[in-house]
Amino acid sequence: MKYFLVISIALLMSVLLSCKDNKHNHTGDDDGSYYTCSMHPQVVSDKTGHCPICHMDLVRVEKSKQTDPNTIQLNSEQIKLGNIQTDTLKGGSLGDRVILTGVLNFNQQNMQSVSSRVMGRVEKLYYKNVGDFVTKGSPLVEIYSEELNNAKQEYLLALEKKNTFGNVNAIDFEQLIQSSKNKLLLWGMTDIQIKALQSAGKISATTTFYSTASGYIRNLQVIEGGYVSEGSTIVNLADLSTIWAEAQAYSSQMSLINQAKTATVQIPDLNNKVITGKIDFSNPELNPASRINLIRVTIPNPNKDLKPGMPVYVFLEMPKTKGITMSVDAVIRDGKSETVWVQTGERTFKSRMVKTGTEIDSRIEIVSGLKEGDIVVVSGAYLLNSEYIFRNGADPMAGHDMSNM
Repeated sequence: MKYFLVISIALLMSVLLSCKDNKHNHTGDDDGSYYTCSMHPQVVSDKTGHCPICHMDLVRVEKSKQTDPNTIQLNSEQIKLGNIQTDTLKGGSLGDRVILTGVLNFNQQNMQSVSSRVMGRVEKLYYKNVGDFVTKGSPLVEIYSEELNNAKQEYLLALEKKNTFGNVNAIDFEQLIQSSKNKLLLWGMTDIQIKALQSAGKISATTTFYSTASGYIRNLQVIEGGYVSEGSTIVNLADLSTIWAEAQAYSSQMSLINQAKTATVQIPDLNNKVITGKIDFSNPELNPASRINLIRVTIPNPNKDLKPGMPVYVFLEMPKTKGITMSVDAVIRDGKSETVWVQTGERTFKSRMVKTGTEIDSRIEIVSGLKEGDIVVVSGAYLLNSEYIFRNGADPMAGHDMSNM
């Protein structure tokens, strides 16, 4: 029994000494550092080893001693693996041109319709093909119209009565003749046709009507043997002396388009022919589905070599803007604010709110929030943002004053 008691006391003292030694060793190793994975910072250990996710060696990280809670500090390995790159801001100018794709279209302001002024049957069409050019004053269509023939007969009868009776019995035949003539003019006959009718002394079955405008036939609304009613369209004509270059622009580009002074239209189908014009229309309504707007440039077409339907490129020349510019990849946007990460010390970064301006290609203008000489993160900004949220559990912009932005 005495032997068993001695053994128990010895074991108890051994355990106490072991615990004391372990506690002493643990405290002695706590040098203010820890080990983590550069690719998976959620993995944290108090000793060396391998990442259980990617099996990379854990790297030693000094516990941050910075006093500013809004900053984040990385080690050199994290900066290398995260491809964190910085750039020093300098003053400069931002100016370029926006390239839009589009297509040539008819100038709707130069479109005209030739209509029938009488009801009748089409006996002959002088132009039968879409695309034919019609000259103003050229014969367009022959129509048989019973109403018009009756009006012709009334005019001849008034002439005959005047020649027979003169102005007797207080009847003014001259007034009747003029009234009948005005009716023929209103129904589309010309002075030459009326004089020919007077000379012939008899009516013809059909009446030729002439084009009241010049242009290329865009579509024919009648056929030979068909009927037309009073006011119905015979043909639609397009004047191609000027033509529209219509291009589509995204809503984010509209502020740039409003600043454009000139527009250059390039036609690939004509050996990249270039024509300079100005934007004369921008659709005030935005398509909610595609968020695409329509802009229009009117360009001259003296040789008629520009054809509707041809694809074009529209180049919008932008004025030069002086100020601070940087890579657009450096700006973090969340729909409410725009922020960048600024290097404030060795491997130390801080998020800062900015206000941006013109954006062209891969460059963006900084209106406020930064100044020349600031060192900003131009690559890996989103990784920094994610790292901060992981370590602190909050957005780095939380608590920032946004009233001045």
